[in-house]
Amino acid sequence: MQKLKALFTNKYFILFLWFGLSLFAVIKGVLVGDGTTHNYNNYIIYKHTLINLLHQHSLFGPQPEYYFDLNHYGPIFAMIIAPFAWLPDKIGVILWVFFNAWVLYKAVMMLPLKQTQCLIILLINANSMMGSSGNVQVNPLITALVIFSFVFIRNKQEFWAAFAIVLGTAIKLYGVVGLAFFFFSDNKLKLIWSMVFWSVILFVLPMLFSSPSYIINTYREWYPDLQAKNAANEISDRGYRCVMGMISKIFNIKHLANMLVLAPALALFGLSYLKLKYRHYIQYQLLMLASVLIFTVIYSTGSEPPTYIIAFIGVGIWFVNVTKPISVFDWFLFIFALLITSFSNSDVIPRYIRVNYILPYALIALPCLLIWLKIIYEMLTRDFEKESLIRVNMVNTIQG
Repeated sequence: MQKLKALFTNKYFILFLWFGLSLFAVIKGVLVGDGTTHNYNNYIIYKHTLINLLHQHSLFGPQPEYYFDLNHYGPIFAMIIAPFAWLPDKIGVILWVFFNAWVLYKAVMMLPLKQTQCLIILLINANSMMGSSGNVQVNPLITALVIFSFVFIRNKQEFWAAFAIVLGTAIKLYGVVGLAFFFFSDNKLKLIWSMVFWSVILFVLPMLFSSPSYIINTYREWYPDLQAKNAANEISDRGYRCVMGMISKIFNIKHLANMLVLAPALALFGLSYLKLKYRHYIQYQLLMLASVLIFTVIYSTGSEPPTYIIAFIGVGIWFVNVTKPISVFDWFLFIFALLITSFSNSDVIPRYIRVNYILPYALIALPCLLIWLKIIYEMLTRDFEKESLIRVNMVNTIQG
């Protein structure tokens, strides 16, 4: 048992799982595929955001001769994918996946936690990261940008926090949730002006490779595209893995108005700010970060299983910050999330349960919803000042 514990707390073993499983997933798709780009279709979509931008073609129209599905990312994403898009596809897609794994690894390791806690978060998410990598997703990068916005605000680096928020929003609207940490900033005016600065820079930058009129028109097309995607998600078997999807599927509600669910959720989330007097306490801040990451996914109609890397990083942050000793209920929530959310697409869950219950009823969202509600409860009831004093006294006692 001691050897097993030592293995699962070993930094190099955890990093081997984090990067190794991700690379295995994408290399398998590249080498063992059917000889086409089907197994890394998402990467081909990403690559064509650059090609279409350079040729000033619509970013959001279908191109069945190159890929299936549609692009839904903003024009700045063409600049992000450019270093990879110039490479041969099979090399580019592998390096893209490695970049996503690396940038999320760096973000997690920058969190104001002990190294062992950061490694636990990576270990908890190794399987989710592999699933995201196998689907060649951009979500690890988005998760990293949200974390960067949190870390930079804590470090009084508002200029770079603004960059992370604006870039994440310009790629995929999820990035806007970085604004949730606005009140953690000691220089809010600098943060605001920095966001204005980066908004202008990132708006103009793609124009240097296309034209002002093309970029302006692309942004005009983006909102209708996202509206159409939202409508398609509600009838999709693949998407809609969110709380709204779970409710509509369990109770067979054909046209559930999203705001009937989202409005109460936003109100609950807003209650967290009633405890802003604790905004300088790290435990409160980390719970806010976990809440934001989970909320972003479970209340998004565009959520798919690979999207849950965002939420599950939040689960990991919550888990390493629960009050000690860990209660039976917290252990239940964590194991429930690990099984139903992280491993729902694996053989860990019997196929009968997966096919007949988890997938049809979007139950992948349920454990994260319960954990998110628990986080809101903790933020409203925990005395973070008292906890901080206890930790300081314990450290002083040990050092004395």
